[in-house]
Amino acid sequence: MSSPHLTQLRKWMLESPPVEWGINQVRELLIGAMRQGPIPQHIAFVMDGNRRFARSHKIETVEGHNLGFEALARILEVCYKSGVKVVTVYAFSIENFKRSKYEVDALMEMAKIKLFQLAQHGELLDRYGASVRVLGQRELVKEDVLEAIDKAVELTKHNGDCALNICFPYTSRDEITTAIRNTVEDYSKPLAAHARPFSQTRITQKIRSRNLSTSPLRASSPTPSSTSDVDDSISSSTTLNPESPPTDSRENAVYPDPETITSETIGGHIFTANDPPLDLLIRTSGVKRLSDFMLWQCHEDTEIVFLDCLWPEFDLWNFLPVLVEWQWRQKHIEDKSSVAGVKSLKTKIR
Repeated sequence: MSSPHLTQLRKWMLESPPVEWGINQVRELLIGAMRQGPIPQHIAFVMDGNRRFARSHKIETVEGHNLGFEALARILEVCYKSGVKVVTVYAFSIENFKRSKYEVDALMEMAKIKLFQLAQHGELLDRYGASVRVLGQRELVKEDVLEAIDKAVELTKHNGDCALNICFPYTSRDEITTAIRNTVEDYSKPLAAHARPFSQTRITQKIRSRNLSTSPLRASSPTPSSTSDVDDSISSSTTLNPESPPTDSRENAVYPDPETITSETIGGHIFTANDPPLDLLIRTSGVKRLSDFMLWQCHEDTEIVFLDCLWPEFDLWNFLPVLVEWQWRQKHIEDKSSVAGVKSLKTKIR
């Protein structure tokens, strides 16, 4: 029997009611078993391989993307049912605007349709209390697609148990640039009527300056530098520029100290600032690169997995081994932490 006939027979058998019921039962048992162990709270997917799937199956590229959306719906249910709180998907890169106008327009149209479907028939999202959030540059999107985005966000905003982050259109470099720009804007706004926050570096410099000015070696013959140190200490506590009197109210304004900017400050302006840390990032299609996705969110404990299957083929049976391996590693980390804690306690007792 030829391969196409075997494929059709296999599909028919899998879709027959008894076999489908049995597969669903096994599926529920596996998901229930996974819930007994640690579950990643934030998973990201690079949904790669839709076009290659379309070419290999001799179908339209748009149909490949459509099948990719169906794969997303399948895997979302598995994630939320397993206990994952946040799913972030790379739906459309800013770089994708370089593709043909036909494909870009088709993707935008499909996004509009699917977002309307999510909003109007989002039983899956409502069932698990998942809200839709679209992360990216809104100004690059057409008005009709923006309308679909806003409607999906508005109709699911009451859901607070889980979240679906759709990165569209997005790149990580643009996200980080936006976060830095917003941080600069915040630090360019005058503070309320209270003193400038203390700077540890500034305090250290002043203490050293005062110690030098009062040391025995310099007490007998004060030098111009010591005088300038003291003068600088006094002037810096009153105004940033004492030589030039203020000409308007902005001259007297007090601004946040840029020395207080940390990675947490920038992280607070990242699109996923209020989400759990990224536990697991999965990319399909066998390509082993991040493609400018979630670069800030990837940290020392993020597990990054590259799979050979194409995204429309991705399902529970591809996802399960990844989750099991992640759980095993988490258990190993927890065991090592427990042993280290016991050893530390024994040392203290001795």
